This record gives sequence, structure tokens and C-alpha cells, in this order.
Amino acid sequence: MFHYPLVKLVRCYSNKLDKPLRDKIIKLYKPLRFTPRFAHSSIDQKIWHHQKLSVIIEFEKSILTSQTIVMDHLLSAHSKCSVRNRFSSIFCYSADVTPDRLHELLSVLPSIKKVYLNRKIVALPKSNVYTKSSVSFKHLPQHVTGKGVTIAIVDTGVSKHDDLKGRISGFVDFISHRTQAYDDNGHGTHCAGIAAGNGRHSNGEYRGVAPEANIIGVKVLDHKGTGTIETIIQGIEWCITYNQNNPNQPIHVISISLGIHATKYQSELDDPIVKIVEEAWRAGITVVTAAGNSGPDPFTISSPGISEQIITVGALDSPFYRGHEEMNTASFSSRGPTIYGKPKPDLLAPGVDLVSLRVPGSSIDRSQKNHRVGKHYTRMSGTSMSTPYCAGVCALLLQSNKLLAPDTIKNLLIEGATTSHLASIGQINIENSLHLLKRKEV
Repeated sequence: MFHYPLVKLVRCYSNKLDKPLRDKIIKLYKPLRFTPRFAHSSIDQKIWHHQKLSVIIEFEKSILTSQTIVMDHLLSAHSKCSVRNRFSSIFCYSADVTPDRLHELLSVLPSIKKVYLNRKIVALPKSNVYTKSSVSFKHLPQHVTGKGVTIAIVDTGVSKHDDLKGRISGFVDFISHRTQAYDDNGHGTHCAGIAAGNGRHSNGEYRGVAPEANIIGVKVLDHKGTGTIETIIQGIEWCITYNQNNPNQPIHVISISLGIHATKYQSELDDPIVKIVEEAWRAGITVVTAAGNSGPDPFTISSPGISEQIITVGALDSPFYRGHEEMNTASFSSRGPTIYGKPKPDLLAPGVDLVSLRVPGSSIDRSQKNHRVGKHYTRMSGTSMSTPYCAGVCALLLQSNKLLAPDTIKNLLIEGATTSHLASIGQINIENSLHLLKRKEV
């Protein structure tokens, strides 16, 4: 089998192909197990020249324009190959390639640093956690509301719910390329409500953390709650570019309630999703993401939550309705350390049975009818819900001072967090963090 071209490709360029892509390429030979040996050669050639692979191609930062022209020429000459998107902030391209064209690219373009499989990525709700109680945000401070702060919800979209009326200040769709705000899954709107719903249809009972903050919907996941590494990078880079074009009305916080099983590279900085979220962080946007729902085992933090820079949030089994004085980490919440041995998550926030905005007719609404709370709300659990909670808290801090750097906000949240023997990670304490901010500003 080692004489087969796909095997040679993987062996020759193993240092430049990430493991998921190497595995994918080798699995292309699976049909050979069920065909006579005399047919292997023709099938092998068909795979080599015609099997399409969706990839992310990363170049060295010193890339020459001439090399990208060569790449465009090589791919455009093949009917099954093409360059889809260029991500200038992280020196990457998304493309469809056949194995033979991939081999040629790697052989003639030494500036290619790494080629990643464009894997699927999913929203992170935990639908099987359900009780008769729900979290209320009435305990949150009334004097700060997130007014003037903008939160981008990078998710399945955002629907025009009355509790967000007049505050959806932007929308972009990388799935169906529609221009009007919508959410055919329901997950993104639920997250938006946790961050910034005003509770209009519940007399404030189910208001979000920052009920006067603005929301921008960035749709990177489809009606099933599924996207790809490419769509996530598109969404985050769009936010970076948006701020460059709108310096007076920027996105202040990005909330990312999605994740993918973390692949081990030499460093988490080699992960393409980590690259883009850290680029947003360096651009001055506070990025908050979910830890994942693969607990209680250790080493289960999802990407991009493995990033050391951004804020990674685990789920709290909230005591607000259970009568406990101490808070416990939700059983499903992913635990650290990361696969690189780094401590994560950074914080815990309520993530069990949070009632927020419902999108009638959406995929989640149809599949989880028993989670509905009246006509306008529904109940969900997961680190997906903890993430916009934290994003809303960031908006409250930014309302006081919009010049706060992401590192400063992260430090305020961690320093202000409360701990208990039930949860070793600090739990967000809004009042403490706001008090710390005022004290530092005096």
C-alpha cells in the first residue's frame, strides 16, 4: 500500500498536513477494501485526480504575491479546485483541492506553512439538562445596562425578537448570504437574549445581562447548528474589518458559543481558529467563548477555548433557584487543563436551564417543544449559555469605560470572581468586578 500516491503524499508532507487532514486523505482508500485488486489502480487514479478536499492553506507571513498567483493558476486549471476566500489577517486561504493539486502546491510553493482540513464546527447547547426551575437575571445591578456597547453574536444568526427590538444594529450571513436578520436554528437568538434581551414580553423576568446593549448577528452556522472552520474564520475576520471601517461605532465584544474538538499541534497558536480569535483580541475586541460540553473529564476544553488570551467560560449549575449558598460546576461543562496543559476555563457563569428568546419554527423550537416557556421564550443549557452571560457582563464593564482593553476586562472578571470548594474555577461576580473597576478608576 505504501506505493499508493495518497500514502506518499501524507508521508512526504506529514509536517505540513494537520492530523485531521492526514487521516481524511488515508480514509479515501476505504473503497479499495471492498473492490478486487485488479480495480485498485483505476480507483486510485480517480481519487488522486478527482476527490475534492476542503482545506485551509496557511502561508508564511513573508509570502510573495507571485506565490499566491501560482496557487490561483494551479487550482483554477482544475474543474474541481478553486480558492474560495482569503483571510489576510492570518495569512490563510480556504480552498477546494484534489490530492494531486495539493501535492503540486506543496512541491512548488515552499512558503506554505500548514494545510488544515476544513472541519465541521458546531454550536454548544446541552439539550438533555432540564428541570422545572430557571435562572432569573433580576439579581443583576439595575444601574448599568450595557447601553452604547455592541456585542457580536457569532452563531446561527439572530431573529428579530421584540426583546431585541431596535437594538440589532447589524447582520451578516456566511451561510445563505441573506441580508435581513434571521435565525433558522434558534441557538444564536437564545444567546443574544441572554446577553442583551430586555425582557419586554416577561415584564423583565427573563431580561438579559445587558438589556440595552446593541447586538450584531454574525451567522456562521446553518439551521442544524453546524458550520466549518472556514465560516468561523470568515465571521471573526468580518468583525475585525467591521471595526476598521466603523471606528466610532465598533464591536466591543464577540460572543462565540461554539466549538470543535481541539487538535494537538506544537502549540495552541498553530490552531487556525485560535489564530483568528487572538487576532480579534489584539485588535481590541474582547472575545468570549465556550469551554465545551464534554465534561466532567479533564483535557476536554474545545477550540477556540484553548486560547490562552481570550476568555473561556464554563457552565455553572446555578444556585439562584436551587437554594444553595455555594455554586457547583455543571456536570457537562468541559474541564481543563487544555490538551497543552494550560489552565482553563477562566471563569464559570450560569449555564443550566437559562430561559431566553424563542424563535418559533426554528430547528431547536421544533425539536425541543417541551422546553418552551410561553410564546416568547425557551429554555436551554450548556456552556453556550454561559458564554453570552459573560459577554453581557463585559458589556456592563465597557459601558463604564469603552476604552477598557480586553486584558483589563479579563483581569477584572477573574479578580472579581468568587470561589467555593465545589468549583475550583472562579464564578463571575458582576458586583465585585464593577466595584473593582470603580476602585481602579479613582
